[in-house]
Formats: sequence, C-alpha cells, structure tokens
Amino acid sequence: MEPSHSDMPRPGGEKSYACGVCRYAGSKLRYLKQHVMRTHTAEKPYACERCEYKCSTSDMLKTHMYTHTGEKPYACDICEYRCRSSSNLKNHMRTHTGEKPYACDICEYKCTTSSDLKRHRRTHTGEKPFMCDSCEYRCTSSSYLKNHMRTHTGDVPLPKEKPCMCDICGARFTILINLKKHISTHTGEKPFACDTCEYRFTTPDTLKKHILTHTGEKPYACDICEHRCRSCSDLKIHMRTHTGEKPFACERCEYRCSRSGTLKKHMRTHT
Repeated sequence: MEPSHSDMPRPGGEKSYACGVCRYAGSKLRYLKQHVMRTHTAEKPYACERCEYKCSTSDMLKTHMYTHTGEKPYACDICEYRCRSSSNLKNHMRTHTGEKPYACDICEYKCTTSSDLKRHRRTHTGEKPFMCDSCEYRCTSSSYLKNHMRTHTGDVPLPKEKPCMCDICGARFTILINLKKHISTHTGEKPFACDTCEYRFTTPDTLKKHILTHTGEKPYACDICEHRCRSCSDLKIHMRTHTGEKPFACERCEYRCSRSGTLKKHMRTHT
C-alpha cells in the first residue's frame, strides 16, 4: 500500500505524515511507511536466522534478536530496570513520572500505554478476543488468559524484581512512585484533602478513590461478571476470583492466596 494524497507532509506540527486509512500520524515518512506495513498489510519481509519469526521492519527484527542473545541495551536511569527496546523504556519511565497520556473517550480512565487503553476499551464493548483452549473461559487480555492457564497447568509465576528500597524500614517496591507513597507512611504527611469530609490522604489516587465513596460511583467493571468497583486495584484483585491466580506465597509452607492481607493473616498461624 502506497501512501495516499492525505499521507503527504502537512505544514507545521510535529506529526506531519498522516495515514490515509486510519488516524495515525508520524513525524517522519519512514515512520508512516512502517505503520502502513505493520498495520494495513500482511507483508513481513524480515526473517530471523535462528527461528521462524518474521516481521515487517528491520527495527522489529533487531529487537527480536535480543531474545536470543539475552541483551537488554536500554537502561532506566532511576532504577535497575533494563529492556530490549526504546519504546519499552519509554513506557517504563511513566511508572516513575506518573504520566498517563492515553485517555478513554467513554470514561475517565487513563493509562501509560496504547495497549492498556485498547484492553480497557473492551470493558465497554464487551469484546473478549482471548480464549482458553482447555475450557470455555474468555477474556479481554493475553495476560488474563496467561494467568488463567495456570489453573490448568499449575505453573507458579516468577516473583517480580523490586529494585526500589525504603531507607527507613527496608521495604522494597517495583517502581519509584510506589516507594514515594510508602515513605509518606513514615513521615505522616497527608497533603491531599477531601472537600466533602475531613479525611486527608498521602496520594491523589487514594483521594480520588475516597471521593467515590461520597458519589457512589463504581467506574471499574468486570468483563466476566457484573461486579463493579471503585479502583483499578480492586478490579485486579477481583479478577483473581475468575483466573484462580494466587500471587502471594507463604515463605514457611506451601500456602498461596490472592490478597496480601490474607497472607498476613495466614502468617500469624506460624507465630
């Protein structure tokens, strides 16, 4: 597919090359050509010499080759995170900055990546494109399906790395923003105040969740049942009732559970 007339450079602006098929716009002509090949054609002229992988651009092939070499050339300058592509590093950096540039046009949901937004939109459309081969389970994302498949295979997920450590108590976190939230539990600082009652909070996200207790709004909906909740984290916990995922493991016995609070209660049985 050759770029149409509407794909020609637009005067001014950072993204002056527009796709004639969809709303995509790129800052360079080569980005537009890559987009057209990736999205609107099935052509994959670049092939891996070590496996059967094929792709539409040389950059994609280069990134794929790192899966064979184990190389992760892109490093975060805030934590120890490393990855195979600049786009993955860009997405990771948003976990430190809190930036959420992708917004839902139906509700107030915002997220860090276009793929997260695409998955979220399925909660509105009801689309469930990922299907289990062993049962009738269907879901909105490949990660949900992967977690569900563990109920058939019995596989245990690997623990996440936690490079960000609190200097006061030694607690560790996967991202810097969570560490900052944790530190406020030591300082007692609660700069975010509710306009309706006297409650104060350490983070704007916690305040936003609290305000929903006044409005009664439950904007997060399960795509499997009719359950609705006030936060993304509550929805994530609820989803484990469907997937069977139990990410919290006891260090003293084989007990596993779906909530950190449940694990804390269990640990008291050992003391």
